[in-house]
Amino acid sequence: MSKPYGLTVRGIVKNDNGEILIVKRHPKSRTDPEMWELPGGKVEKGEFFADALVREIKEETDLDADVGDFCEAIQNDYMHKRTVQIMMYLDNVQGEVKISDEHTDWMWADMEKIKELEISTSLKKVLKKKNWNI
Repeated sequence: MSKPYGLTVRGIVKNDNGEILIVKRHPKSRTDPEMWELPGGKVEKGEFFADALVREIKEETDLDADVGDFCEAIQNDYMHKRTVQIMMYLDNVQGEVKISDEHTDWMWADMEKIKELEISTSLKKVLKKKNWNI
């Protein structure tokens, strides 16, 4: 039996200094525990991916945002599933970052800092594909 596919959306939030908001996965996460990633999550059955992204950003960071332009899409194959991840830029971001229980930490980081961190499989794939420039 083939592994099921899931659709995941991730948001790219930049501050005025051009730094990117990243969050650290919980140690009990099934995939990429304790690694840094872009905020976002699963698209629910029957949900538009843009609506899912706005919902996930609110749930994970307490930020309100509008979906902007497309950045990239990648596929990840895990032991228990396959995912297609869509990365989108976010516009009109408002609020103060307050992370959910799904993550243990957050930070604003420039690309040099991100290169030093243990980052998720999907973020690493996207950054390599985009020549470390998002």
